[in-house]
Amino acid sequence: MAPPDFGHMTPRTRNRLGLILILLLFTAPLLTAWVLSERGWLPAGKRNYGTLLQPPRDLAAAGIVDADGQALPWKDAEWSWTVFALTGPSCASACLARIDELRRVRLSLNQNASRVRVVVLGTLPPAALDGLAPVREVRDPTASLAAWRPTGADEVAVVFADPHGFLVLSYGVGYDARKLRHDLERVIKS
Repeated sequence: MAPPDFGHMTPRTRNRLGLILILLLFTAPLLTAWVLSERGWLPAGKRNYGTLLQPPRDLAAAGIVDADGQALPWKDAEWSWTVFALTGPSCASACLARIDELRRVRLSLNQNASRVRVVVLGTLPPAALDGLAPVREVRDPTASLAAWRPTGADEVAVVFADPHGFLVLSYGVGYDARKLRHDLERVIKS
């Protein structure tokens, strides 16, 4: 079988082939992106260091309250993210050091620090919050964050909630604070 002779095409056939090639040029990237996303592939530069929670968990109705018993507000004009420091059964020196580290991570965000609030879910030693301002304690009467709380004494895990009250990222015990800061900085600027 002889190869087709493209030199003797009619103008109508050439126009049709040109149109098909243009359509292929525009649809091939879309089709490739769809196939890759269906297989779970993510670009290397866009990965989080924390564990992405899929689907995000809604905390707006969870009933988390501050030390005064007031419901933790989610929607505010500052578009604030909430970093939950989840303590184990008891919080001693290592736990307090990790909470202070979270406080310093927040401060290192400079002008964006006001868009992050750090709250502790757990019981801290008396007067521990004095040196950790603006960190504050909260309670979770419905145990909505129990799945992420560490079981060991003097341990801390972390979860992020977006400004609407959806949990989006989690970090287990032993997380790297520099990587956590990187994720926090990225979500605040998005």
